[in-house]
Amino acid sequence: MADAGLNPLSQTPDWSAPWLAPVATMGQAVVQAVAGGDALTNALGVQGSCPVRFVPQTELPPGTAYEQFIFDTGQVPTRDNLHDFFNGLCWLRFPLTKQRLNQLQAAELAAAGVREVRGPVRDALTLFDENAALLQAPEPLWEALIARDWHRLFVTLRPLWAQARLVLFGHALLEKLVTPYKSITAHVLHVPVPASLGDDLVAWDAWLASQLSAPVLAAKPFAPLPVLGVPGWWAANDDPAYYADAGVFRPRRPDAPMDNP
Repeated sequence: MADAGLNPLSQTPDWSAPWLAPVATMGQAVVQAVAGGDALTNALGVQGSCPVRFVPQTELPPGTAYEQFIFDTGQVPTRDNLHDFFNGLCWLRFPLTKQRLNQLQAAELAAAGVREVRGPVRDALTLFDENAALLQAPEPLWEALIARDWHRLFVTLRPLWAQARLVLFGHALLEKLVTPYKSITAHVLHVPVPASLGDDLVAWDAWLASQLSAPVLAAKPFAPLPVLGVPGWWAANDDPAYYADAGVFRPRRPDAPMDNP
């Protein structure tokens, strides 16, 4: 049966929100199927080709690492909740990248086993999987983002956002945005999406999978971005005073290197 978090009568995602636009059609189809009594695993499984199969969480044997189970079986243990709902949508949108992340997790597990402390690579892999975003934008926007020059990024250069595209990858990030609040912050991969890819997310997926490696991710190549500051994403940010909130739009530390956000 449907979990209350997926019930259209309770915690329904606002599919008109710009951050959900790329998954709105697919997401609504899954929600409707679950609300009609279908299992989330089945509702996800019929949405399109995917290199994995979604199975109930009970299929994960006790003591088996989640990522190792996916790598060994090609099956993703899935709970009936919003977190795993968005994880399933991510698998459907970015199958090559999700496979790559899983391969890197499995390689780390093979090298070091399951430890209480994950280590820098597994930490970065988890951070990417849960909270990453991808940005295709003109260079001046990138420079302002890395410098955390929020006024320049969102006010002075505001017209340039018409040439930019921000795509949210992390499923925990999307889950938080079901109930939006000002401080929700994405970790933008500090590798600009090539303009030549246009808005073709299939091409983005192949490109992104080719960019990810253990050394790249261990360097934590991320820039924080409060997503509700993006022009057009939240009505309140039409007022430049919105960005004066230093508790959300925090300045870069003086000792932080500019080439590693």
